[in-house]
Amino acid sequence: MTGMFGSRKSGKQTPVALDQGPMASSALALSRRVLAIGIDGAAGFDSAQQVADAALRDHRHPDRAVQGIVSQHRKLAAKAGFVTGLGGFVTMVVAMPTNILGFYILTTRMVAAIAMVRGYDVRDERVRTAILLTLVGTDADDLLKRAGVVSSGRLAGLATRQLPAPALMVVNKAVGFRLVSQLGDKVFTKLGKGIPFAGGVLGAGLDVLLLNRIAASALHEFPAAGTRIGAAR
Repeated sequence: MTGMFGSRKSGKQTPVALDQGPMASSALALSRRVLAIGIDGAAGFDSAQQVADAALRDHRHPDRAVQGIVSQHRKLAAKAGFVTGLGGFVTMVVAMPTNILGFYILTTRMVAAIAMVRGYDVRDERVRTAILLTLVGTDADDLLKRAGVVSSGRLAGLATRQLPAPALMVVNKAVGFRLVSQLGDKVFTKLGKGIPFAGGVLGAGLDVLLLNRIAASALHEFPAAGTRIGAAR
């Protein structure tokens, strides 16, 4: 069976270069778009800096600010998931691709805002790559390995390593590939949203569940300044 990153025979996977193949440019474009809008913002969509600043202003303490950021994005994800499934199967076919891309952008902003509150510079390409890797959860170590990057400590540790730009680009492409793969998985999972209203409730629940997992990963991967040294994954 041919997998996303190689062919599987007898349960073993043969690695292939992550930056090759007809989907390579599309995978990288997806990663770049998610990072650009999720971190830097767009018309009508606040940047991670704006979200972090507002959370610190409202809550006055980093830990409470982080909780506020997660709560804010949880509500936004629930609303988007509900609206996508509300109209049933017919409208879902049109709305789902936009919803899924929007979900990745939303969670990227959440993770970036958390990282900023905890003192990370999201302008650093290495930090941006670490943020992107949180979207794929437990697959992050595997993607780093396949890209030739040895994982040691939390993802935020990438910021302290002198990784060359080509290595970061390969990792970003790898994440893009994985996100494309997850698009198909999400479409299949969300077929249950074909029933009006009930589909909206299910959609909201699924999106919140996944966002909570990514939030938990972000809280672990981007520790506060006082807990970074010696921290292990």
